[in-house]
Amino acid sequence: MVKLLSAGATDLGLRRGNNEDAYLAMPELGFFAIADGMGGEAAGEIASRYFIETALAAFRSQVPSSEETNYALVQKVFSCSNKRIFEHAEQNPNDYGMGCTGDLLAFYRDKYVIGHVGDSRVYLLRDGNLRQLTKDHSLVQLQVERGMLTPEEARNHPRKNILLRALGTDLAVSFDMLEGSGLNGDIFLLCSDGLTDMVDDAAIQNTLVSTETIQQKVMSLIRTALSAGGRDNITVILCEVRMNGDGGIPQ
Repeated sequence: MVKLLSAGATDLGLRRGNNEDAYLAMPELGFFAIADGMGGEAAGEIASRYFIETALAAFRSQVPSSEETNYALVQKVFSCSNKRIFEHAEQNPNDYGMGCTGDLLAFYRDKYVIGHVGDSRVYLLRDGNLRQLTKDHSLVQLQVERGMLTPEEARNHPRKNILLRALGTDLAVSFDMLEGSGLNGDIFLLCSDGLTDMVDDAAIQNTLVSTETIQQKVMSLIRTALSAGGRDNITVILCEVRMNGDGGIPQ
């Protein structure tokens, strides 16, 4: 039996007038989702909300019965939410250019699937070591891969938030799909760039390996990002895998 312990929170940050992030943690259904919106006025908030609503509706209507159906369900969330956001922008010209990042972590027993687009991130802490599972779909990440920028230069680059892929910007969206097996004690982190722009991986790892509760770790990460400047909305979800626990995700 696999049990998932989770906590999540979002914060406006210190420089933004509205929060375009959205998240959902549903350990009882075995899935977790996060989105970071973009677009004028409230358009980014709408895009993020559409992604979260689509994920909730999909997993409430169909409990995965296998690894294959879990994988297909994650794919469905991305394709359907992308279509919904794109069509909204077409029907509402004032919201042209709206979109959002999207990350979805879904479990079937001890197997997980991650869907990803944009520059929000999913990390895995295993045996005390933090590893970034997703790759940013951003201009500066592409330049890093081509050797045009160092990772240190990319971190504070003025164009670091230019995305090459996002939900809702095109009728057809290209997103990454990752698979793996969860182990006892694994901690998954889903976060918007409001965290990772302010807090480096070493500091994140130090928080995750601490003796704080999972809820305290979430709030510690947000406080650290705020202390570093809080330039953007900050959203954090943590999910810890427990094997042979009482209760657990659907089997």
